[in-house]
Amino acid sequence: MKKKTTEDSAHPAISPSRREFINQIGAGFTSLALTGLLSADGFFPAANASPGGGSVDPLAPKPPHFPGKAKSCIFLFMYGGPSQMETFDYKPKLYGLDGKTIRGFKTHGRGGHRDGGRIVGPKWKFKQCGQSGQWVSDLFPHVATCADDLAIIKSMTAVSPIHGSALLQMNSGEIISGSPSLGSWVNYGLGSVNQNLPGFVVMLDPRGGPISGAKNWSSGYMPGVYQATTMRPKGDPILNLGRFGKQTQAQQRKMLDTLKQYNSNHLSGHRGDTDLAARISSYELAYRMQSHAPEALDLSRESDETKAMYGLTDPRTEEFGRRCLMARRLVERGVRFIQLYSGGGHDDDTWDAHVDMVANHTKHCGATDKPIAGLLKDLKRRGLLDETIVAWGGEFGRQPTAEYEAGSGRDHNAKGFSMWLAGGGIKGGVSVGETDEIGLRAQGTLGEDKFQVKHLHATILHQMGLNPNHLTYFYGGLDRKIVGVEGSGIIKQIV
Repeated sequence: MKKKTTEDSAHPAISPSRREFINQIGAGFTSLALTGLLSADGFFPAANASPGGGSVDPLAPKPPHFPGKAKSCIFLFMYGGPSQMETFDYKPKLYGLDGKTIRGFKTHGRGGHRDGGRIVGPKWKFKQCGQSGQWVSDLFPHVATCADDLAIIKSMTAVSPIHGSALLQMNSGEIISGSPSLGSWVNYGLGSVNQNLPGFVVMLDPRGGPISGAKNWSSGYMPGVYQATTMRPKGDPILNLGRFGKQTQAQQRKMLDTLKQYNSNHLSGHRGDTDLAARISSYELAYRMQSHAPEALDLSRESDETKAMYGLTDPRTEEFGRRCLMARRLVERGVRFIQLYSGGGHDDDTWDAHVDMVANHTKHCGATDKPIAGLLKDLKRRGLLDETIVAWGGEFGRQPTAEYEAGSGRDHNAKGFSMWLAGGGIKGGVSVGETDEIGLRAQGTLGEDKFQVKHLHATILHQMGLNPNHLTYFYGGLDRKIVGVEGSGIIKQIV
């Protein structure tokens, strides 16, 4: 038997005194109580595990942080950057300055900083619409009839005047790729109501997708099950969804059951592997979508009157109208977040009017005005607008000055632009914030009457019953949030 030494008896890890033992135990009980209090207050994110330790469906419905006004969100993304001075931000002084060169103020577009330039006056007139008297451009005669449902935010700002990074920020809150999009955060926070359809859907413009592509609707560092499913308005709604070759439904079901058994057995020895749990869930969702997705997107079930409301009888509006109608059908079936892109590819196939503002915005507004109004009115008459947020806007706005020596085109502007929200508990018939008298920069105090993209995200999440400052995902040693480490308030004037 080894003789006990003075060095051994002095080592607290081997021979703690009664006083040390009581001190350590007391601190442990205090931490346990504190953890319980913080958990009850929603400080810690929920784990993807059942009480028994087994995995749960990552898309299973989850309770919100508090009762929300909205159950779904439809984001109408005008890719390229609509001009606020031609749409929802009435600037009467600009009309008289058309063609005049003004110096003494700085613009910051894709070409960097410039000292003033040739002013481009608005090319359309504005009218006060509805009982609220909202100013709406003649470019949107149909949307103007819904003015009392709109909350127009005229003092939006973004970080970057470059399409790629600005798109990523509007979609994910970050200017670099790798972060989950807003729809993924909603999917993660609330789960999916309809287990036969995806919780997050994106429908692209047939002319092409936005720059940076799928990074704009990615789940980033979250498991892939939270990313968007891309749907098409014609043909097979979801690519690669059908069964392989001549495989029967029974054969497919047997194969999936066997695969699920192998994966579940593996998962039981690797608890906490969210990627594997997500893969199991995605296989099952794809199987169920084979039967349910075609019905959800079958527009032949709609009346002729409804199709006309969305502009399906007009070649100019038929394509975007079809996707708006599909969005309404998906909302009816419990899909949480749907994003529709207007504009795809490059140049004038998007809202990016660098050369000819008149030709560009005439085309894009003409293709979307009636379908958007049809969507708002159809949701309203079906009682769905009260529980569905509709968001409209692009990644930034446009400059009041001309891009080139000739022409009416405008450069990018991230310092002040307009967006609007409707439905889902949003106040209708209100305008918030303002830009300066030439529409260049948002005015006011940040967070009070001048807003960043994170304020928009926070407002949408809040209306859906999610606290944007408590909705976190642990990654890279941090509790990540779409509103950033510092958090964000909401646009309180419109809720």
